[in-house]
Amino acid sequence: MKKLMMICGLMLGIAGFANAQQGSGPGRMMMKPEERVKQLDEKLKLSDDQKTKLTTVFTEQAETMKKMREEMQGGDRDAMREKMQKMRADNDAKVTAVLTDDQKKTYEAWQKEQRAEMEKRRQGGGNN
Repeated sequence: MKKLMMICGLMLGIAGFANAQQGSGPGRMMMKPEERVKQLDEKLKLSDDQKTKLTTVFTEQAETMKKMREEMQGGDRDAMREKMQKMRADNDAKVTAVLTDDQKKTYEAWQKEQRAEMEKRRQGGGNN
């Protein structure tokens, strides 16, 4: 189960990254924390307290990812991938800790949909 959650977190991060890249300007690596919270709110009907907590989680994640990219520039990609996978798993645990049991079920189902869409795009050669 822990492995599944890590994979879910990784895929969600990648899906968010891929979605943010579409139509975005140069240098934009991922959705802004507020955009990610808005996206989750549409799916999960978050309380104001949850929105505040998740904005903090996503802001910290963005700052950590930025530092990691700067530190690893031109470095060992495998090491960076491993660090990012761990960070995404930790981040996913923080997100689910904020959610109610019903929201967690919806969140996990949505993550599965995201992974399936990403796999479909990968196999189909993109969004064509």
